[in-house]
Amino acid sequence: MKQKLLYLLIVLLLCGCAGNTKVFRDSDKTFAGLNAIDQEEAYEYKYFFQPAPYGPMTGYVGDTMPYFEDGTYYIYYLKEGGGSYNHSIYLTTTKDFLTYTEYEDPILEANYDGGQDGWIGTGSVVKVGSDYYFFYTAHASAGDFEFKEKIMAAKGSSLTDFEKIEGWELIPPESLGQKNDFRDPQAYYNERTDSIELTVTAAQDGIARILKFTLTPDLSDASYDGIIFTDPTGDFWNLECSDTFCLNGHCYLTYSGQDDTLWYAVSDERYGPYSAPTRIDGKLFYAAKHVENAGKVYMVGWNRRSESMLSSGPVTGWGGNLMVQQIGQKDDGSLWLEAPKAIPDSFTVKRPLLVKKDSVTLDAANGRAEQEAFTAYERFVLSGKFTFTGSGSFGLAFKFGDTAEDDKLIRLDPEADKLQLFFGGGATLITETAVPLDPGQSYSFTYLQEGSAGVFYIDGEASLAVRLYGVSGKPIRLFAENNSVTFTELSERTN
Repeated sequence: MKQKLLYLLIVLLLCGCAGNTKVFRDSDKTFAGLNAIDQEEAYEYKYFFQPAPYGPMTGYVGDTMPYFEDGTYYIYYLKEGGGSYNHSIYLTTTKDFLTYTEYEDPILEANYDGGQDGWIGTGSVVKVGSDYYFFYTAHASAGDFEFKEKIMAAKGSSLTDFEKIEGWELIPPESLGQKNDFRDPQAYYNERTDSIELTVTAAQDGIARILKFTLTPDLSDASYDGIIFTDPTGDFWNLECSDTFCLNGHCYLTYSGQDDTLWYAVSDERYGPYSAPTRIDGKLFYAAKHVENAGKVYMVGWNRRSESMLSSGPVTGWGGNLMVQQIGQKDDGSLWLEAPKAIPDSFTVKRPLLVKKDSVTLDAANGRAEQEAFTAYERFVLSGKFTFTGSGSFGLAFKFGDTAEDDKLIRLDPEADKLQLFFGGGATLITETAVPLDPGQSYSFTYLQEGSAGVFYIDGEASLAVRLYGVSGKPIRLFAENNSVTFTELSERTN
């Protein structure tokens, strides 16, 4: 604790800013007069958890490591900023994804003295008997170490108290031909064989792979089982935060391609062989891992933030808000993501629309049409249905600046079969995901936003996580370009 207080004092001296954090507590907040930065300071995140500030330092959720036991979801995460030293691991818990309990102190802290674990990377928790093991990535603090990354472990008798195991480590097998990239251990206990199965991501010949190891329950022995997956695209040197699970007769491997999106591949067996992988969601929902309870599977990751809230440039900051999405599964084994039911169900206050009826038709077969329909509150849910006849784009336009050229758009593009987020009135593509869209077919949609974090769902088909700074308190328009679109059963709810 003394080291942590010293670290905070140094940061305060360097930034020269020991001022008070702005507090904004009106029961129905008015945001229209605030810029994007002031709006962000005023938000109180509930569903998309964000760590409390540490003095003047904002904290963000990085790679998550979820674990479920006895009715509680334990969501460990690499903490960016907020008093965290070199991505130390922190914890928040929830029973329902509606309220979170934040643990102030780190669960596993990077080594202030430097060394092999001078930085900490993603890991996972597994229970064996009455003991818990926390496997994590140990990232060397300097370049003169033989291995840039090793796997290390901590042991605990509870889920909130772990001690690092001195002397225990797992290093890359010689067959990889490199000593730099060896991370993100994901552990599972196999009751049938009384062993720990561990997957690790690494590269061989510059191509990303996922490896498998088998460990004895006391960690006294570890055997290398080989490569279980190789990135077939050849585009990635790292498949971050890989995970495996089985659901209704299908087994899945998930991972986030470095600086890309969440992917999944399907198999009849937990460790492959796997089908060709498929993207799910876009680039702003990252590093998600699964957690399951009562037959339901959730992907827990983070919603990417921007380094510049006032701009319409790319959203590329590391870390952000915690985001949980539930997995939906089709008969053929393909997956989509949807909101955990408890979240939209908690929005019970019906808000008046900015249109007289709950339906709007935009006839823009050879041009553009738009209609103000909703208001962006601090947290809100939009829902409705839509049908269209042409191939042009349509969706939601959020007011950001003084003109339509500043708008932020959640746009559906039937011609390209894409769901997209654009800034600059459509000039700058931020993120997108694939979704088949057929004219004449009725689709239902749900849009959930809290603060600047949001997710647009085409129900039963696709999701797209978004980041929308500076739109609270302003109108939201429906728009269509070179298409005729009818929106029905429109609704907006807050809580």
